[in-house]
Amino acid sequence: MDRLRIFTVGGTIDKIYFDARSEYEVGEPQIGDILRETAVGFSFAVTSLMRKDSLDMTDADRALIRDAVHDCAERHVLITHGTDTMTETATALHGVSGKTIVLTGALNPARFRGSDAIFNIGSAVIAVQIMQPGVYIVMNGRVFHAFHVRKNRDKNRFEDV
Repeated sequence: MDRLRIFTVGGTIDKIYFDARSEYEVGEPQIGDILRETAVGFSFAVTSLMRKDSLDMTDADRALIRDAVHDCAERHVLITHGTDTMTETATALHGVSGKTIVLTGALNPARFRGSDAIFNIGSAVIAVQIMQPGVYIVMNGRVFHAFHVRKNRDKNRFEDV
């Protein structure tokens, strides 16, 4: 892998909670700090495209993400994203050719002890290096083809369709 391009768009992975009533904002992207702290052996660049809960994302937001992925020079792209509409953004990325694109997120904020964020990021970094060009979602220790996956809200995990 030459260099990994990382785009952050918000979601739970970057949320900061302020009180017990669950008031939050989407904070600074966490992935750059996580990768630096773990001393990864590859070059990466992080670009924050937006800081939104995925439920607030629009078609215009997805077009912005698609354009950024299409226009970046890197062939390996990782996107941190909210889990509720991750599959919709993956669908919007369909047809971007010559790139391996992996979307990941977290069911608990990266700042929380016991969060799945670090595991999902590590899994996504491996997947973006070994998968063929295309669009994938990496969650819960699994790599899913982006067009054959759904979030099971009752079980709080992703699964094949």
